[in-house]
Order: sequence, then structure tokens, then C-alpha cells
Amino acid sequence: MPSDLDFEKPIIELKNKIQELRTFMDKNGLDLTGELSKLEDRLQVLTEEVYSNLTPWQRVQIARQQGRPTTLDYIKGVCNEFIELHGDRNFRDDPSIVGGVGLIDGRPVTIIGHQKGRDTKENIQRNFGMAHPEGYRKALRLMRQAEKFGRPVVFFIDTAGAYPGMSAEEHGQSEAIARNLIEMAGLRTPTISFITGEGGSGGALGLAITDKVYVLEYAWYSVIAPESAAAILWKDSTQGPRAAEVMRITAPDLIDLGMADELIPEPKGGAQKDPSTVIATVRAKVIESLSELMKKSIDELLAARYDKYRDMGEYVER
Repeated sequence: MPSDLDFEKPIIELKNKIQELRTFMDKNGLDLTGELSKLEDRLQVLTEEVYSNLTPWQRVQIARQQGRPTTLDYIKGVCNEFIELHGDRNFRDDPSIVGGVGLIDGRPVTIIGHQKGRDTKENIQRNFGMAHPEGYRKALRLMRQAEKFGRPVVFFIDTAGAYPGMSAEEHGQSEAIARNLIEMAGLRTPTISFITGEGGSGGALGLAITDKVYVLEYAWYSVIAPESAAAILWKDSTQGPRAAEVMRITAPDLIDLGMADELIPEPKGGAQKDPSTVIATVRAKVIESLSELMKKSIDELLAARYDKYRDMGEYVER
């Protein structure tokens, strides 16, 4: 279960009081529904106040919470059937990226995404969702396969960044990500991506050059994590909250800046509070988006994709 964040403690304390009152009523046969109703009303107001006034750093904390749906959770909820495919056909299978072929509402679709673990053991196995070059090469292999058979591709992105270790650099990390960027820009099949939690650096971008980019309400997406940016800018990683404030990396900022196409709402406090509802929302958006994109010719898609990314980064000199 996800641990409670500091700013959520007043909500948790009030929930505990409500539960204690219910238990007291049941145990003693007392009718205290009036008091209970007041506390529940207060809880609703407090919850709205807390989650409507989150700082960018608090949103980053929510995006990192354990219990948020992973790529495999989305696959299970979105697909009627799914077959996972392994390996990059060069070196090995990278478990931090999962992918395969599924059926969504009767339509064959390739799905690829970062996979984090549920606990320490699984996180070690999945390398905390930080992919090696072979993970990006596996993803590219599946993209090319999808292009060959005319299947659209759906990506789920949740990573702090590509693995920065020596072994990844030795195996060509930068080349693998750069290759994906090039190939995805010209991939001749419809593509959509969902930023479901963390969208860190090239590790995220290597699966995100798509026709549509959707971002969950509490997710973030940036060239660098706030702590890392703070370490570079101010030589102090504890200034992460300050960096998050100025970097404009939250979902509303991404929509405002044109970096994402649409915000996917989450329950108050994040997808981990009600995973099934979020997964159902994502499934509906996948079906809607693919239906829209499949009506267009490949040449129209490529032209729109080109314009989409050319328009990013425009600036005005003052």
C-alpha cells in the first residue's frame, strides 16, 4: 500500500476519527449520525482544499507513490487479450520495459511501456523502471513489427529516466534513445502515449514521440528530475521543490505549454486511490483516440506529427 505523504496527514487523521466514531457507535449502540455527518462534510471540504492547492513538488511526490497502476496493470485493464513479447534480438530482454500485442475492443494493438515494481524485490528486478539500451531496442523492434502489420501503438510512460549506469553507456544508451526518436517521428502507423507517473528525461522521450500525448493529472514530464536540476543549478539537490516550481513540469503546465494534448483526470490524491477507475478512463481514451487516428491516412498522420513537434519550443524575444 502507498505510504501517506506529509500534506495528506490531516486528511488521514480525520478519516481515522470518522472510523473511530463509527466503531464506537457500533460497539455501544449509540446514534451519533449527526456528529458523523459533520465530520464527513469536513473531510470532503478538507480533501478538496488539500488537493486543489498542491504545489508542483507535491504533485511530483504523488506521481512517485507506490500503488499507482503500472504498465502491466493498464494492459490487464485495457486489453481483452495480451501476449507479451521479449528481447531485443541483439543482447537480452530488459524487464524494465514490457511490450507485446493485445486486443482492445476487437482491434489488434501493440502496447509498450516502462514497468516499475510493487516492492523492493520487484523494483530491483525491473530496475525501478529505468531502461537499459536493450529495453529501447526491444521497444523499437515491436514498433517496427506494428508498422509492418498495420497495428497502432500505445505507450505507457513512467520512469525517472533511462538507466545512467556504466553498463548502459557501454551498450549505447544515447544511440538507442536517439534511434527511437528518429524512428518514432516517421513511424507509419498511429501512435499514442500516456504519461502515467514520472516522465523523466530521454528515458521518457524515447517512447513519447507520438501522434497524441496524454498526461495523467498528477504526472510530471520534464527533461530532468527536479532534484537533479537543483543539483546542477544550485549545487543542492534538496532544492528539488524550488526547481519543480520553476520548471513547469506538472500536467496543467504541460497542457498550457502544448507539450501534451489532454489531461486525464485522477481521483483526489492520485490514481493509487482508485486504480480501477483510472484504468477504465484510460481505456476509454485509448479507444476514442485510436478511432480518431485510424480515420486519417498515414501521410496525414506523419504531416501532423511533424508539425506537432516542430511547433514545440517556440519563443518570443523581448
